[in-house]
Amino acid sequence: MTPVRRQYLQIKQRYRDAIVFFRLGDFYESFDEDAQVVSQALDIVLTSRSMGKNLRVPMAGIPAHALEPYLIRLIKGGHKVAICEQLSDPKTSRGLLERDVVRVVTPGTVLEPVLLEMKANNYLAAAVIEGELTGLAYVDITTGEFATTQLSLQELPTELHRLALVELLMPKGEALPSGCPEVTVTPLSRRSFHPEEARQRLLEHFGVVTLEHLGCDRLPLAIGAAGAIVDYLSQTQPTALVEITSLNTYSTFTYMILDAQTRRNLELFESGRWGANPLSLLSVLDETRTPMGGRLLRKWLGQPLLDLTLLEQRQEGVAFFHANLLQRQQARDHLSHIADLERVLKRIRLNIASPREVLSLKEGLKAATALTDLLATRADGFPAWVMEMLRPCDDVVALVEKALATDGVGELGDGTVIREGFSPELDELRDTSRNTREFIASLELKEREATGIKSLKVGYNRVFGYYIEVSRSHLRQVPSQYLRRQTLVGGERFITPELKEYESLILNAGESIEELERTLYRQVCAQIGERGQTLAALAEGVAHIDVLASLAEVATRYGYVRPRLTQDDTIEIKGGRHPVVERVLPPGSFVPNDVYLSVKDTQIILLTGPNMAGKSTYIRQVALITLMAHVGSFVPADDATIGL
Repeated sequence: MTPVRRQYLQIKQRYRDAIVFFRLGDFYESFDEDAQVVSQALDIVLTSRSMGKNLRVPMAGIPAHALEPYLIRLIKGGHKVAICEQLSDPKTSRGLLERDVVRVVTPGTVLEPVLLEMKANNYLAAAVIEGELTGLAYVDITTGEFATTQLSLQELPTELHRLALVELLMPKGEALPSGCPEVTVTPLSRRSFHPEEARQRLLEHFGVVTLEHLGCDRLPLAIGAAGAIVDYLSQTQPTALVEITSLNTYSTFTYMILDAQTRRNLELFESGRWGANPLSLLSVLDETRTPMGGRLLRKWLGQPLLDLTLLEQRQEGVAFFHANLLQRQQARDHLSHIADLERVLKRIRLNIASPREVLSLKEGLKAATALTDLLATRADGFPAWVMEMLRPCDDVVALVEKALATDGVGELGDGTVIREGFSPELDELRDTSRNTREFIASLELKEREATGIKSLKVGYNRVFGYYIEVSRSHLRQVPSQYLRRQTLVGGERFITPELKEYESLILNAGESIEELERTLYRQVCAQIGERGQTLAALAEGVAHIDVLASLAEVATRYGYVRPRLTQDDTIEIKGGRHPVVERVLPPGSFVPNDVYLSVKDTQIILLTGPNMAGKSTYIRQVALITLMAHVGSFVPADDATIGL
C-alpha cells in the first residue's frame, strides 16, 4: 500500500458517513465506494489508480477550481461531503504532504451563496426529548444567529415548522413525534446531548464561568441541544464555530403560536390556491430591498409578538415612513445598494470571501452611512431603538478603498486585486514583472531583425516555458547561441541564455506576487473582521429599517391603516379586506366588511351562506388582519382595534 493510500484510509476512517474529497494537486479525488457514488451522482467517468502492489482502486475526481457546482449537486442529492486539503506546501515539503479535513459540508452547514436562499435563513437545529419536555436549539452559520429553548413535546412540531430547517441533529435511536416536517436527520451520540457535558462545552466556547447571563442555566434540555450543535460544528465547521459569539435563550410564551395547519390555511409563506399567481401573505408584504430585511420579515411573520410595548415600537417605525414619502423613497434607494452584510461579513471573517464580496461590503457601508444621515436629520426623529444599531464604519470603508482595486474583476493572486500604492513591495514586484514581459514582447521583433527570419515567433506554454519557434524551412538561419528546447512536426523551438534569464525573473516575480497579494488580502479581511461586532449591529439595524420601510410602502400602496393595539379581549374591524385576495382581484372590486368579536358579549359569530359565498375568506381575513397587527404592520381596513 502506498503512503498516500494509507493516509487516505486513516482520514476516511474518521468520516465514514461522508464522501471524502481528497486533494491531490489540482484535483479533488474520491476513492472506493465514494468514487462509485460520485461517478453516478455527478455523471463523471469512473477510473482507477494503482495505490500499491497488485492494488488498483476505483477513483473519480473533479478539478479543485470547479468544486462549487459539483458540491451543489451532491448536497442537493442528500450527500455529506468532507473536504480534505493539502496543508503543507508542495514546493517546500519533502515526502508525503500533510492532509486533513478542513470542513464537512451538510445541508445545515453550507456557506456557498449559490446553495442559499437569499431571503431565508439556513437553519441547522438540534432536538433532544425527555418525557413530555424537549430541548431545541438552532443556528444559522451564515449569519451567526444561535438560539435555544425548552418547551413541551406538543410544541415541538410547531417550532420545527416555523424554522423551516434544513438539517436536524438528534440522539441516535430517537425519533421525531408525529406532525413534524420532513427534514434531513443526522444522528449523534447521546453524549453530545448530555446536559453536563453540553454545559461544559458551552462554557468553554463562550469563555464564561456560568450560563446564567445566557438565560439557559436552569434549562438542562435547552443546554443539551445547544451543546450538541457546538459539538457538531466543532467536527464539521470548526472555523465557522469560532464566529458563533452569542446564544439567545427564548420562550415560546412571548410569541403567538402558529401550528403547521394554521400556517398552511392562512397561506403565510406559500400558496397553491391562486394558480399562476401564487400569492402568500409574505409575498404581499415583502417589498424589502436587502436579503437581511427579507429574512427578518419572514421571522416576524413566523413569530407574531405578544408584547404591546415592542409592537408599538415597530408601529412607530412604520408610521414614520408612512408619513414621510420622500424619506421613504430615499431610504429604499439607499437600501437597494446594500449587499447581504450579514453573510458577507461571515464569509470575510471565515477568510472565504472573494474580493468582489469585500467591495460589495464597502459599497453597502457607504449606502448605510447615507441612510443613517438621512434618518438622523429628521426633526421628529426616526425611532431611537433602531438608530442605536447604526454605528458608523468609515474606517472599514477607508481601508477597503485604500487596499483594493475598485474594479474587483481580477483573480486573487494575479496581482490585480490589491490597489497600486498600498504595498511598495508588491508594486516593485509588479514593475519587475511588467518590465520583463515588455522585454519578451519586444524580443520577437528584435530576433526577426537579427536573424532575418520573418516567421520567427516568441511564445509560452506551461510545460516548456518561453521559447523561440522557427519553422523547418528556416532552420539553417538559426544562430549558434540558440539552444534546442523542443522538436515539432513543422519546426523547432529554442531558448537563449537571455530569454532563460528573463523567464526566471517573470516566474519568480509571479510566484512572489501571488503569495504577497494573498497575504495582504488576508490581512485586510482580518482587519475588517476585528470590527465584526459593530458591523453585525449595523446589519441588524439596516434589516429593521428595510422591514419598516417595506411595511410602510405596502400600507401606502394598498391603503392600510395603523391598528389600535390593546390588552383587551376585543377585535373590532371596520371596512376590513383580505390582504391576499384583494391582490388577485381588479382594484377596488373586493367588498369590505366589518367584524366585532369580544369574549364578554360576542364570542361567536354564526356565519351562513351558500358555497363560494366567501365564508372562509371572511374567516381568514379576520385572522390575517389580527396576525398582521401582532407583527407591527398596518392592516387592510378603514379602522381596526385589536386586543392582543
